Amino acid sequence: MPRRTAAVLAGAVALTAAVSAAASVAVPAAARPWPVPEPVMPAARQDQLTITVASSPDGVAAPHAAPRAVRGGGAPTRRTYTLDCHPAGGSHPDPPAACDAVDRAAQGPRDPWRPVPEDALCGQVYGGPATARVTGMWQGRRVDASFERTDGCEIARWNALVPALPDLGE
Repeated sequence: MPRRTAAVLAGAVALTAAVSAAASVAVPAAARPWPVPEPVMPAARQDQLTITVASSPDGVAAPHAAPRAVRGGGAPTRRTYTLDCHPAGGSHPDPPAACDAVDRAAQGPRDPWRPVPEDALCGQVYGGPATARVTGMWQGRRVDASFERTDGCEIARWNALVPALPDLGE
């Protein structure tokens, strides 16, 4: 009997080794007789931005609904927010709406992070002294973009990201 048990055990070990070796070989998807299930949860996106908005010493265009008393002669303002998307979060006043705005702008015809081209024809409209800088990661790309409101093209570029950037109510 001990010889027979040893033989059965040896056969089981050999079978286990053969199955393990076969499992370690990659089989092309087309050769598999069964469908491979999709992952339960997609890979997490790393969409995280830091948004810094500043206004000039005259207080015009203070970011994110500054009190009216600031307008017309206050100290410079500078506010920094974090914006995490997918899922929305961070210290931004309205993360879901801000994430939606950045998603829309990123799907539009222009890259929202690129500056206005030097040869662009822009209306000579001054949108105020506010500036913004956005840094971080969006859709797997590093972002480092500066925004200002010096002409019609720059104002349109800013407005494409409202409410991620503050609505300055032209």
